[in-house]
Order: sequence, then C-alpha cells, then structure tokens
Amino acid sequence: MTSLREALGQMFLFGFQGYEPEKDILDLLRTLNPGGVVLFRRNLRDPEQILALTRQLQGASPNVPLFIAIDQEGGNVTRLPEPFTYFPGNRALGRSGSEDLACACAEVTSKELLAVGINFNFAPVLDVDTNPQNPIIGPRSFGPDPTEVARLGLAMLKGFRNNGVIGLGKHFPGHGDTSQDSHLTLPVVAHTLDRLQTVELEPFRLVIQDPDGPEAMMTAHVLYPSLDPEMPATLSSRILKEVLRNELGFNGVIVTDDLEMKAILDRLGPEEASLMAVKAGADQLLFCHHPSYLSRCIDFLVAAVEEGHVTETRILESVQRISILKERYVRRPLSPEDQQVLIEKIGCKEHRALAEEISLFLEDPQRAT
Repeated sequence: MTSLREALGQMFLFGFQGYEPEKDILDLLRTLNPGGVVLFRRNLRDPEQILALTRQLQGASPNVPLFIAIDQEGGNVTRLPEPFTYFPGNRALGRSGSEDLACACAEVTSKELLAVGINFNFAPVLDVDTNPQNPIIGPRSFGPDPTEVARLGLAMLKGFRNNGVIGLGKHFPGHGDTSQDSHLTLPVVAHTLDRLQTVELEPFRLVIQDPDGPEAMMTAHVLYPSLDPEMPATLSSRILKEVLRNELGFNGVIVTDDLEMKAILDRLGPEEASLMAVKAGADQLLFCHHPSYLSRCIDFLVAAVEEGHVTETRILESVQRISILKERYVRRPLSPEDQQVLIEKIGCKEHRALAEEISLFLEDPQRAT
C-alpha cells in the first residue's frame, strides 16, 4: 500500500447496478483501490455471465485482488438464480439439528460460489430466533437455542472454510429479538445486560471461542441501551471494541451492515457514518447501492486523519486484518478447464438431492436425522 488514500480504499465494499460494470465502476476500481464488491440479484443472470462479471471486476483491480461478496444464506435471502442449488435456509437446518447437513450445505454453496468467482459469503446468521414478530430474521435463524445456533453456525463456517470461501457471522451482537427492520428504521433491543449475555451474545461468544470460529463478523444497526445507550452497534466503540474485541476476543475482520440502511442514513450522511464506524472499530464499510459515496467518504476520512480525528495507525490496523484474510482466501482465477468442471456441477443432481433432504425438515418439523 503506497498511500493513505489507497489504504482507506481497502476498507470499502460496494454494490452497483447491472449485469456488467459501467465505465465509472471500472474507473472506481482502478483509482480508489476498494476492498471489494458485493453482488445482488440485480447483477446475476446465469453462471457464465456471473463468471465473466467477476473476472472483469478482478481484472480492473490490478494491484490488490477483490473480495467478491454475496448474501447467499438460503431461504428468503438467496441471491443466485437458477440453475444454482436453492437451499431452504437456516430454520430447516435448525430443525434437523444436524451438523453434517449444515456443513454439507455450506460445502455445496461454496463450490457453486467459487465456480463463478465469488469468494466471500455473508453467512451464517447467528441471531437467536426469540421474537415471532421479528420482520427481518425469523427463518434466517437456526432457532431459539443459543447453543444450537452456535453449534450449527460453526458447522457452516467449517463447510465454507474447507472449500475456500470466507464465511461471516452476523448480526453482532444479535438481531433476533427486534420487532422492526433496520432497513427501514433503528430497532431497539432493550433487554438487561444479563439477558443479552445469556441469549443474544451467547452464540457469538461460543463461535469466537472455538478454533474454527469466524474470521469475519458483521455488525447490527440496532440500539442496545444496556451496552450503549446512544449508538447502534455499528457505530459503537463500546460494543465493537470493548465487547467484541476485548471481552469476546474476536481478532478477525469487522464488516458493517449496509451503511445505506435507514437505521443509519436517516441520522447521518455517508461520510459521517463512515468516520463513526471506523472510530468505533469497523474494518470494512459496506455501501450497497451508491458507489459514488466511496470517493466522498475516502476524501472525508483522509481529512479526518489529517485533522487528528482518527489515526493512520488505526486505518493500517484494519488494512492488515483485511490483507491477512485476502492472502488466506483470495486466489488467482482457475484455468478455463478447471473452472468449467466447477460450473458443470452447479445445480447438479447430488446438490439438489441434498437441498431436498434439508427441505423435508420444513415440511415435517418432527423429523429427526
């Protein structure tokens, strides 16, 4: 890294519109040195198009390879279209109680992601499903038992890691007992500290303590007054530094949830949100819809360093964590022959049979493996 601006670029992940990157996106990749991109259904048509897209994106980032990320949880958060294998989501895995099925699901998902050049999956959800009125988590959770959530989450993380894809635990410190959607407003979880420790925080504590725990964690845009009465987790030094880093001992990459969600942007502009997230301890800042924010935010952060609001050492700490993760996972493209072998396995009979086996647990919750 040769400059502060380039270092700051690594701290951003962004989304964009379309099946192909426009010239402004390619220019952004060449000039701002962003850490990576996140893909949505709006970018994804079929395996051949997705592979061409990821290769074009990587080719426009000649100095540092990109994280190419996606939310491929299964169930109602599924980005990849047919013919990719559709898995029913964490509720079905939770009802199965099977670490083997959770791991196998993650293995198949990883193989299909790598077939098209995607190296970072924003999964699994580690939120505990304790509120039937929750509009955003519900079936995305493994269930209401924190220990089971951790056990099955670890199995999925193992499946991702063993097949060369980065997994990520979310949404720290727990989005399971909200009655509002942070895409639309700022939810509040008003439980006591004791309750947070035994339910919401417990899966995160257990997976972090495990040697096979997550190497990345995503924050929640949720206010927890017992932990920080003023700031949502994404912007809270108390939650990210004191709780996640110091108390729980997490040493990996902290990724914000989308900073364009209304829980944040209703209160702060993108520049101020970026600075507050960095000061709180976040390593990567996620902007899913407006790539133009990156240049503005990087300029703002450069000025913040120059004015002493945040130190360059703090920036380089994040870049070091990001670099370690990239060195571990982000590989050169496979040969066309090897890539074709992977593509031909997408949605194959064996993959679909596994998805059908897992789906049975939604149809018959009493079924046991």
